[in-house]
Amino acid sequence: MCGRYASSRRPEDLAGIFEIEKWDPEETLAPDFNVAPTKEVYAVLDRPVKDAADRSPVRQLRTLKWGLVPSWSKTPEGGARMINARAETVSEKPSYRRAFSSRRCILPADGYYEWVTGVGERDLEVEGKKKRPRKQPYFVTPADGSVFAMAGLYEFWRDRTLPDEHPLAWWVTCTVITTEAETAPLAVAPDEGPRSLFDIHPRMPLMLTPDRWDAWLDPARTDVDDLKSLLAPPPEGLMRAYPVSTSVSNVRNNGPELLKELEGPEEGTLF
Repeated sequence: MCGRYASSRRPEDLAGIFEIEKWDPEETLAPDFNVAPTKEVYAVLDRPVKDAADRSPVRQLRTLKWGLVPSWSKTPEGGARMINARAETVSEKPSYRRAFSSRRCILPADGYYEWVTGVGERDLEVEGKKKRPRKQPYFVTPADGSVFAMAGLYEFWRDRTLPDEHPLAWWVTCTVITTEAETAPLAVAPDEGPRSLFDIHPRMPLMLTPDRWDAWLDPARTDVDDLKSLLAPPPEGLMRAYPVSTSVSNVRNNGPELLKELEGPEEGTLF
């Protein structure tokens, strides 16, 4: 799954990486090393510019709220639970299938956090001591330092309690598509701990390699069978993972120190 990630690149840098044609400096977000559900996040998408005479799609960098609210939803309350969409069913689920057909985006990140439960605490549970498991967080990121381009969907939701001219009348929300985690060895693995992404968690965000960006973002591609081919996992062996401080488990903590690599799992969280 993807429940937390880091996004620290400046919009100027993202504009160059993704060949952005339009972005609003007023929507610039501060670097965020602990992106949590319901936060505003950067999204790359192709769609016509609002009110422009030319209706051709334009590559844009937008800020969206993480947690998809379907257009038909009566309230936005369920958005915080819809942060992930499974690649295996995204074309079928009522909440996602329309967005999958025509409203796809890329959510750029440095990488994502995932938690595993220490072996010692698993043993305590088996022994019936009922101790709450303490989980060790890992940061997963491309081994070559490139941007982690997560496949996403976005949707528009109209708040009918507000007048048309109200700035919050329309919500634009998004979700991260996940797939089965790789079982192949990591490109760079920690000295002590997991050897593959699957060892950390059975799911992972679907990362799009640059050769798929244009096809994924193209709103003219609406054939579901054609689009399913874009949901194939990326080549294996592109990622590294390393343990980070359990401070990241608290959403109030935010700073580059959260990405600092530990020499090994924290005490009490042995893998």
